[in-house]
Amino acid sequence: MVIGSGGREHALTWKIAQSPLVDKIYCAPGNPGMANLAECVDIDVNDFDALLALTKGKSIGLVVVGPEDPLSKGAVDVFTKAGIKAFGPSRAAARLEASKSFAKEIMAKYNIPTAAYGEFDNAPAAIEYIKEQGAPIVVKADGLAAGKGVTVAQSVEEAIQAVKEAMVDKAFGDAGAKVIIEECLIGEEASILAFTDGMTVVPMVSSQDHKPIYDGDTGPNTGGMGAYSPAPVVTDALMAEIERTILRPCVDGMAKEGAPYKGMLYAGLMITGNGPKVIEFNCRFGDPETQVVLPRMKSDIVPAFIACCDGTLGEIEVEYDEAACVTVVMASGGYPKAYEKGKGITGIPEAEAEDGVTVFHAGTKLANGALLTNGGRVLNVTASGPDVPSTIEKVYRAVKKIAFEDAHYRNDIGRKALSRLG
Repeated sequence: MVIGSGGREHALTWKIAQSPLVDKIYCAPGNPGMANLAECVDIDVNDFDALLALTKGKSIGLVVVGPEDPLSKGAVDVFTKAGIKAFGPSRAAARLEASKSFAKEIMAKYNIPTAAYGEFDNAPAAIEYIKEQGAPIVVKADGLAAGKGVTVAQSVEEAIQAVKEAMVDKAFGDAGAKVIIEECLIGEEASILAFTDGMTVVPMVSSQDHKPIYDGDTGPNTGGMGAYSPAPVVTDALMAEIERTILRPCVDGMAKEGAPYKGMLYAGLMITGNGPKVIEFNCRFGDPETQVVLPRMKSDIVPAFIACCDGTLGEIEVEYDEAACVTVVMASGGYPKAYEKGKGITGIPEAEAEDGVTVFHAGTKLANGALLTNGGRVLNVTASGPDVPSTIEKVYRAVKKIAFEDAHYRNDIGRKALSRLG
């Protein structure tokens, strides 16, 4: 069973469906794209009683939890207690994403490179700190805010406004009751996802996400507007350094804290002049990074999931091909702020007619047989190819075949790779 309904979960379902070990997949609640691969069951991701009842009733042997919210609320603990294998960290381990202050404490304690920071539970003190530090500066809501609780402020005024939005206006609810204010790291971003069973760490291939809504990395941050893999900024030597200085110390540190970390560890990194530094840890597959790393994975993913649950990850090998993969998010007009739903979508079959193109559904629904928009991020148009430049061309050819009213997407996904590749 795959828990979730977004593009990440569609990509996971797509990859799991390729495994000869799997007879049937259930998705809760799933989406129209996932319905072509699995049986979708309309259960909320946080309704653990209903999810557990389905798991037992259908003799489901493995559960993969997609989103951060049920992980932070203890979904994996519920299934594990019932004797069912569940891929993902425990509630205690998921604090790495659910609380940025907790993550910062772990990084400080175990010497994991990250930005200098201050932590505040009242707005006046936070504002005073911003005035002392100056801009650019980063303001983060402490809790889960669906990727939208971060402001990279270019001015003191913008940073103060971000604090007021989180702490006074309560734009992110309880997630903004505390804020982390960080130095603004300068460099190029990269995402590294890694399988771990609490002891062994097996990194996946590199990727790069694009958070800001507009071309040129401008505008407010989103959950992610596109990604590509591999990220040329991450050389083999840099990957070894990331594993040595960031991934392993984190997993070892969590074990020492009495909260062993199993599942998918996501490190959002800034590659600075002083080496890789952690922007954030996430406790699950990245979205949309998953959509570009899974198509490159040659190995069956299901044994990796089971090994993470069983503590046997050191016994398996995970292989990737040399191909490139690029995904472009087609979003609703207005996202990440207010947007309309229910717009008709056309052109997906035409886009998927080209070899190596897959469209993962992120926010769609079916109504009277018609496919409609049903979220901020609607589709992840994904292409695989021999190299990044030709794959970028392929993915945008596919994007142009798909239409819905007020569709918005970035036109420069992967451009940083092109500049590095010369």
